Amino acid sequence: MNSSLTFALIQTDLVWENPQANLLHFEQLLNSLTKKVDVIVLPEMFTTGFSMRSKSLAEKVNGSTVGWMKLFAKKKEAVIVGSIVICDNNQYYNRLHWVCPDGTVFFYDKKHLFSMADENKHYESGTKRLIIEYKGWKFCPLICYDLRFPVWSRNDCDYDCLIYIANWPAARIGAWSTLLEARAIENQCYVLGVNRIGIDGSGIKYNGGTVAVDAKGQTLSSVGNDSSEIAIVELDKESQREFRKKFPVLLDRDDFDLT
Repeated sequence: MNSSLTFALIQTDLVWENPQANLLHFEQLLNSLTKKVDVIVLPEMFTTGFSMRSKSLAEKVNGSTVGWMKLFAKKKEAVIVGSIVICDNNQYYNRLHWVCPDGTVFFYDKKHLFSMADENKHYESGTKRLIIEYKGWKFCPLICYDLRFPVWSRNDCDYDCLIYIANWPAARIGAWSTLLEARAIENQCYVLGVNRIGIDGSGIKYNGGTVAVDAKGQTLSSVGNDSSEIAIVELDKESQREFRKKFPVLLDRDDFDLT
């Protein structure tokens, strides 16, 4: 078990609906990363931006982008996390992939689809959370709009860190920051939030707000608004364990099951 892990949180612009250009860009960013890290986190839909053209942009299960993620996970000896558009059994998903250095792949399909952008008309909703154990830590990775629904993020003492990847608009960035802190405090866990910058093909502006928050809701690392940057942050499991031990609010949590 590793008491501490180091994360690279990548905040950058995305080229609209252009997987080849985006993969080239992220390849350059990953090659520029000289510090050894354990987990690299990319934004939501990092090859296309938040597009509703699911049928024309979808990749097959274990397609070229997943192959690219496997290649760089092995090269950087780090987990790579990000979501892409996937066609699985003739259904389309906003699917997060957690790709390990040994080539093992876990995935999570976005549960809460943003109906105000008709995401629910172009993608299928996921039905299961994903809890991943890696190097003695347990992670719960989620996607963008999931952040607004605390029940889905609920910690039943089964994870140490929440990860949210997003295309979260600048118009609602205040909610992004506040909710990330709230999820950290109520679940007594680390929270990593990775968002994009730039303007997408629908004219939506994004200004980032990528951040790492501890279980007290305190910011450990952040990226400036509209800045293309890689934030490096080290998280310590022992300090979180001690905080939970001294202030065990999760013992008094409501008893219910997610179905």
